[in-house]
Amino acid sequence: MQIPYEILGKVFILLAIVIIISIGVALLLGAYSFKRKRILFPNFVLFMLYLFYGPAKWICRRFSIRDTIVDEILIELRNALMLDKFRKAKGLKVVFLPQCLRHPDCKARCDPIEGYQCKKCGKCDIGTVCKAAEKYGFRVFVIPGGSFVKKILKVHRPQSCIGVACYPELSESMQGVAAYMPVQGVCLLKDGCFNTEADVEEIIRKMEGSCV
Repeated sequence: MQIPYEILGKVFILLAIVIIISIGVALLLGAYSFKRKRILFPNFVLFMLYLFYGPAKWICRRFSIRDTIVDEILIELRNALMLDKFRKAKGLKVVFLPQCLRHPDCKARCDPIEGYQCKKCGKCDIGTVCKAAEKYGFRVFVIPGGSFVKKILKVHRPQSCIGVACYPELSESMQGVAAYMPVQGVCLLKDGCFNTEADVEEIIRKMEGSCV
């Protein structure tokens, strides 16, 4: 039996066009929701951008748009969708901070399950977040990597969390954590693997908002 390569090729091209158009629509809807603070078809946007994460970033670069907009859309939509549940959550509330926020001279010990134990020495913003967390009933974990999040979820079973990370890591982590609990994400102001900066005021606002 002869394989209809020509027909298969046309079907493939048609599917590719449909997918590209769908990604474009998802990006436009997400960008509109992001800028106007009015969510339109959030589940469709999240599904398309997570499923076609790489192609969506390629499309952005192709049209000279910064590709981090994909992560920003995913993070802000997830924040908006889970905000009400986050505020109503009971039980243990946690904040996950990346270890790259630590001061170069940090002497904190790293626990094999809970990550770095902040001494609140005042050399970096972690201490400020920890002090605010005590006020609003949160527990802070300074983690070296994503594997620590899984350990903490298993051992402590928190009921809600705030995650702080760079755009790509945060959008990916929020997708995974959202299956277990309501989550809020805050992007780093300055990313990288060393001497990064966090939006401390935004982190504290989210902690304060959970106590309303």
